[in-house]
Amino acid sequence: MEPLTRVNGRVAPLDRSNVDTDAIIPKQFLKSIHRTGFGPNLFDEWRYLDEGQPGQECSERPLNRDFVLNQSRYKDASILLTRANFGCGSSREHAPWALADFGFRVLIAPSFADIFYNNCSKNGILPLTLPAETVQALFEATWAQPGYALTVDLPSQSVTTPDGTRYAFEIDPHRKHMLVEGLDEIGVTLEHADEIRAYEQRQRQVTPWLFSDVEPT
Repeated sequence: MEPLTRVNGRVAPLDRSNVDTDAIIPKQFLKSIHRTGFGPNLFDEWRYLDEGQPGQECSERPLNRDFVLNQSRYKDASILLTRANFGCGSSREHAPWALADFGFRVLIAPSFADIFYNNCSKNGILPLTLPAETVQALFEATWAQPGYALTVDLPSQSVTTPDGTRYAFEIDPHRKHMLVEGLDEIGVTLEHADEIRAYEQRQRQVTPWLFSDVEPT
């Protein structure tokens, strides 16, 4: 994964609570297990006026011009601002895949569904929580100022607005390490490869029968 340390990006405001994973990436797109290619179908039922299907060319589909991600002022946003309980519903990992493929690196909300929250950090997305009143203030600033951008600094665990207002956020140290170093769970395990090899060598001495070669039949 690409390391995530500091994101200075435009904000897209999704003013909805309880957004479930089927809204983030509808069920018909779950046939693929590749992590890329889901961006065009992010929020598919809200972004388009027709029903999307896997393999369909999205550039020719009719757009819902009222949906936030179809508005030019939020083009190329890398920070998604949303409401409470974002990512509820099924545990599909395709949801963070779609968000990442679209270009989002940071999600800001008062709360997230637990499994979705975990899946985001495993896929290079920072889901950070701020108090509801702070989120409301950020919504109002985003609506009022075209091109509104925030600076999210993961090492210092801070969000800074254009006028210099700084908000602190909490994050589990292990999750922070994974994101800053660009590691998934396998990558974290491989950080301890030397210790694992040393353990196996000790076990060969203690329980050699577990490592004996099996004669071919």
